[in-house]
Amino acid sequence: MADSAELDALCADVFSKRPFILVSNRGPVEHQMSGDGRPEARRGSGSVVTAFSQMAQKFEFTWVASAMGEGDRLVSDNGRGPHLKSPLPGHQINLRYVVTPRRVYHKYYNILCNPLLWFLQHYMWNPPYNPNVDAAVHDAWETGYIAVNQAFANAVIEEAKVFAQSHGQAPIVIGHDYHLYLMPEFVRQGVPDAIIQHFVHIPWPTPQYWHMIPDYITRRICESLCATDLLGFQTLGDVRCFLDTVDEFVPDVTVDRNNFTVVRNGHTTEVKVYPISINVEEVQRIANSPRALDYEAKLVADTGEITIVRIDRAEPNKNVIRGFRAYELMLNRYPEFKGKVKFLAFLVPSRTHIRQYQRYMDEIQQVIQQINTSLGTPEWQPIVPFIENNYTQAIAGMKLYDVLLVNTIIEGMNLVAKEGPVVNSNNGVLVLSHSSGVYQQLSDGAISVSPTDLEGTMEALHQAIVMPAEDRKQRAEQLYAAVCREDITQWLHHQMQDIAALM
Repeated sequence: MADSAELDALCADVFSKRPFILVSNRGPVEHQMSGDGRPEARRGSGSVVTAFSQMAQKFEFTWVASAMGEGDRLVSDNGRGPHLKSPLPGHQINLRYVVTPRRVYHKYYNILCNPLLWFLQHYMWNPPYNPNVDAAVHDAWETGYIAVNQAFANAVIEEAKVFAQSHGQAPIVIGHDYHLYLMPEFVRQGVPDAIIQHFVHIPWPTPQYWHMIPDYITRRICESLCATDLLGFQTLGDVRCFLDTVDEFVPDVTVDRNNFTVVRNGHTTEVKVYPISINVEEVQRIANSPRALDYEAKLVADTGEITIVRIDRAEPNKNVIRGFRAYELMLNRYPEFKGKVKFLAFLVPSRTHIRQYQRYMDEIQQVIQQINTSLGTPEWQPIVPFIENNYTQAIAGMKLYDVLLVNTIIEGMNLVAKEGPVVNSNNGVLVLSHSSGVYQQLSDGAISVSPTDLEGTMEALHQAIVMPAEDRKQRAEQLYAAVCREDITQWLHHQMQDIAALM
């Protein structure tokens, strides 16, 4: 297991040989417009920003990202040039925004990336009814997704030319997620000697499911990802599904399922497992900050004799409603827990401009109201919702749980399941869906459930509530050790080792 000093030494060696360009749709800084019309810089959100923040404080590199809102566009267009120094304290990031026409970005993000690719890769469709790949989707692919990916690649290629003049070496380019599947191929065409890695944060479904969209789209995605040197996924199952998909859709390739490689046009892509994790020290620091302690003191009033907690973005694959239904079933099956158990639900509204997400948020609130009305009393409400984007408050809630419910349907990873065990002070029990990407790492310490099994989830919640103290302590220690063993430092170190091996 690598520590931070070993990671620093490895990064120093790698970056001394080649410059580094990180590429993601969402960048490390968001410029939001203030009341007087000025852009104010704030730290960006998301796992990529969190993962690379420690590296950004020690090493200088370039981060290419979309100009997401009006503030980002303004600072990109105010004559200061394509580069901005990150305003975040201690960060050594050279930030370059990719500015695309609003209509083009809308097609890319709101028609292709989220309603199509995200739903496809999370198995979230109801095939007899959706999707309906109409002319708008084909157009969004051609004039939205391809255009934005090309714009990202052009920015990377321009940066690479500058680095070639100053360093004499092509850069290391690491791209992230489903927004930028076509970028590797474009970059490879412009910078043949670059070391290109891409990491896919979300699940990779089977070839049969990829056939749900036009084959030419799937083939183009696979061909581009085969232009990488290293291609990373969250789980071994994702790796196997990708290899099967390439074999199904791309002609004239050699797929080696024993060594997890793909050879196309003489180029070898190594397909790797890099399960993303958390910065344990940072999460614990936030949990013990004055702001978190203040939230914790206030939240204690909302807890019960036994407290169940869930923390999720309000997205359909998080399976929030089934979790509430299982809880309702438990209270009816074991009425002795009425008035004793409280369910604190920290839910972040997500992508509310997309119809399916807004509908799911509405349904969540309806179910909460129905359960509280049918089972609650003036002195006791079964579910206490916190519907806002407040990470510090959610971390404070993690400290208080007796049971943490993560019953997600399908997802690449789940960082809540890793954050909870490193801050919880009650030897809390993790109830975890075995279809979550995190399950392979945490299964030994968790109670596993099937995401659609209401009866099984109900019994798992009951088992967690009545579990003897010694068993709770043993499971909590197992979870804590598993998270610390494979933390964010280990995640970065593994990738840097593989990059170094290519140099």
